[in-house]
Amino acid sequence: MANSKYIAGLLGPAIVAITISETVNVHIWAGNTAAGVYLNGGLLFIAGLAIVRAHNLWVRGWPVLVTLSGWGIMLLGLFRMFFPELQLEGAKNTSAVIMEIIPILAIGIFMTYKAYSRKL
Repeated sequence: MANSKYIAGLLGPAIVAITISETVNVHIWAGNTAAGVYLNGGLLFIAGLAIVRAHNLWVRGWPVLVTLSGWGIMLLGLFRMFFPELQLEGAKNTSAVIMEIIPILAIGIFMTYKAYSRKL
């Protein structure tokens, strides 16, 4: 459980910061290049793989959210690496991007709360 709190303490605030900054700067994705999306995908893939390698814990309770986040980040990275043009097309619809970001922000807030609360 300590490992779950440690990783959630890193991942939760990072997700919150990234989702808020992406909402504020959603327009930058429309002007991005396929190479930029590919590079972003590679970094996401590596980060997701690191989380999965450190925390591949399938249990009932909130720690499974850390594992699912790792797998989701890794799969998103692969998607951006293999289909960068599709990512660019989707970025043109800013309202859809914001609607996708809201549940991710909620997950980040929840993980941050669990990581920094006194109770396990």
